[in-house]
Amino acid sequence: MAYAINHQVVFITGASAGIGQAAARQFAATGCHLILTARRQDRLQALAQELTEEFSVQVHPATMDVSSLESIQTVLANLPEPLKKIDILVNNAGLALGVNRAQENEPDDIDTVIDVNVKGILYLTQAIVPGMVERQRGHVINISSIAGHEAYPGGSIYCGSKHAVNAISKSTRMDLVDTPVRVTAISPGLVETEFSNVRFRGDTARAKNVYKGYEPLVAEDIADAILYAATRPPHVQIADMIIFPTAQASATIVSKK
Repeated sequence: MAYAINHQVVFITGASAGIGQAAARQFAATGCHLILTARRQDRLQALAQELTEEFSVQVHPATMDVSSLESIQTVLANLPEPLKKIDILVNNAGLALGVNRAQENEPDDIDTVIDVNVKGILYLTQAIVPGMVERQRGHVINISSIAGHEAYPGGSIYCGSKHAVNAISKSTRMDLVDTPVRVTAISPGLVETEFSNVRFRGDTARAKNVYKGYEPLVAEDIADAILYAATRPPHVQIADMIIFPTAQASATIVSKK
């Protein structure tokens, strides 16, 4: 049975598109108040206006770079008073850049992916979770990937970063085991979002080819899983979820017609 979370405050990173945007819509529909962060302020503003009008919830959009501790601290320091007590943190922001072999990786790609995918989660956990512990309630939901469970050629940076996300999630769960704060990692397989377009640096044709010949997951499928984890009764902790489209069996095995 679902546990009511209406009126809780949800902080979502990477909320301007894809899984983050879909999760924002689902949480708003349950009556949650939202802090939506991303780097694209225009998209955040449009989403905030849409959700405020449709669901009559409080939505605070804030431009934020998860790889910058200063940016995170600025956003948290300027939250409206009713939104300062965060109940659910969805660490969704993440990216991949390229499919180079490990020995051919670009240093800038290494820095960007590790800063966003790994340091961002560590920064936000350190900044937000102490308040959850103090209030004796809270939930951290980290969006990982099948790449956090399996490696594949050309994925050394991204797979390494998502293995780190899974390790961080496990360690955080252990660190919080004597508190009511829960930690969930959700690991999608192939989801059709802007992910591949970013990975291939705007090569739309190449990005679309990733999803041809089968029915991939969509952002709403992962948002469903996020909401499911968040709405379990307080004594239930969904530790990890791996979610594939039916045509996928592993990181590299996909049936394409």
